[in-house]
Amino acid sequence: MSEPVQTPQTFTPRVFSGIQPSGGLTLGNYLGALKRFVEKQDEGGETIYCLVDMHAITVWQDPTKLRHQTREMAAGFIAAGIDPARSILFNQSQVTAHVELAWIFNCVARMGWMGRMTQWKDKAGKNSENASLGLFAYPALMAADILAYKATHVPVGEDQKQHLELTRDIAAKFNNDYGVTFFPMTEPVIEGAATRVMSLRDGSKKMSKSDPSDQSRINLTDDADSIAAKIRKAKTDPEPLPDTLDGLKDRPEARNLVNIYAALAGMSAADVVKEYAGAQFGSFKPKLAELAVAKLSPITTEMNRLMQDPAEIDRILGRGAAQAEAIARPIINEVYDIVGMIRSREV
Repeated sequence: MSEPVQTPQTFTPRVFSGIQPSGGLTLGNYLGALKRFVEKQDEGGETIYCLVDMHAITVWQDPTKLRHQTREMAAGFIAAGIDPARSILFNQSQVTAHVELAWIFNCVARMGWMGRMTQWKDKAGKNSENASLGLFAYPALMAADILAYKATHVPVGEDQKQHLELTRDIAAKFNNDYGVTFFPMTEPVIEGAATRVMSLRDGSKKMSKSDPSDQSRINLTDDADSIAAKIRKAKTDPEPLPDTLDGLKDRPEARNLVNIYAALAGMSAADVVKEYAGAQFGSFKPKLAELAVAKLSPITTEMNRLMQDPAEIDRILGRGAAQAEAIARPIINEVYDIVGMIRSREV
C-alpha cells in the first residue's frame, strides 16, 4: 500500500472569503468585506470569492428568494469592483468539493469545539434542540470552504475570527492525525477603520440585513435619497465631535459614524475627528451623507444594470465554479488518498 504524499510546507498565496446570500448587501458588507476584497485583487496572489449558499440553508430559505439573492449578491460583488477576469467568483453549491471536505472535517472536528462557538450559542439560543444539524456543523463547512483551496489568508470581520481559529484547529488536527503537512495555518486578515459597522439605530449592535428595522442599515440597493435620509436619522448624542479618539469612548453611535466616514474616505478615524473637531452632528451628518452617496450610488446603479441580465450573472458564476473546481479537485483527491479512500484512476 502506498503512503500518502506529504506536501512541502510552502503554500501558494491565496485569499478566500465568502458571504451568505441570505439577504441583501449592506454598507456593513461593503466596508467590512467587499471593499477589502477588491483591494486584495491588487496585492498579488490568487483571490477566490464565494457566495456561500450552502451555509444559507442552515436556516430555512425560500428557494425563489435564495436564487434572487444569490444573483443580486453576485451583482453587488461585481459592481463593487470584483473583476471576474482577475478573481474567481462563484456560488458554493456548484463546487461539490466544499461538502465533500466538510464531511471529512466533521469526522476530524470535536463536538466540544462546535458547542463552544459563540455564533452557535447566539443563533440557536434556548431552542438548540430544534436547530438544524447544519447550523451546528456550520464551522466545519466554513473550514472546508477555505481549505479546499489551501487558502493562506481570509479577510474576515471580528465576528468570524473564532471560526477562523477553529479552521486552524481542524487543519492542525488533520495534519497531526495523518502525519502530514498538508493544510496551511490560514491567517485571518482583519483591518480597516470599519471592519465592524454598527447599526444606525443602536451603536452596540452590528449592522445586519436581518434587523427588522430597515432604518438600522444602508442597503446597497438604496437610492441616494434613502441613503441620505437614513444617515440624517442615524442615532447620535448631543455632544460635539472631540479632537481625539479618546473622546469617543462610551459614545458608540458617534464612533460608528466616524468609522464609517473614515472607511468611505480612506482616512484614519483619528484624522476624521481631527478634521471635524468641535463639529455638531447636525453639520457632520450631511458631510457623511454626501460622501456615502458619492461612493455607493455608482455601485447601486451598476447592480441594477447587471440584474437586468440574470443569465449573464449565471454564466459568470458558472465560469467561476469551473475555475474553483480546477483548483479544489486535485486537493480533495489527495485528501481522499491521505485518509485511505480508494479512488479510481481511470479517465
